[in-house]
Amino acid sequence: MSEVERPENMVPARRTRRSRVERGFMRVVATGGVVGIGVAVGAILSNNGVAGWLVGLVVSVVSLLLAAILWSSRQL
Repeated sequence: MSEVERPENMVPARRTRRSRVERGFMRVVATGGVVGIGVAVGAILSNNGVAGWLVGLVVSVVSLLLAAILWSSRQL
């Protein structure tokens, strides 16, 4: 076997790799989603009367984790 078989996930593998422009655009859109999730978490916490420093800490950690997952993805 000269071709390495890759395991299939729920989404089938693409035959060709995305272009640089498409990959860049997808990362920008996904990064915007990370920012949106951070804003939502911050709004929920501040609405419930949580201390400001704790809101900042939670939003920062959540954003950092989501960004790390996003930028390590080979699909984007």
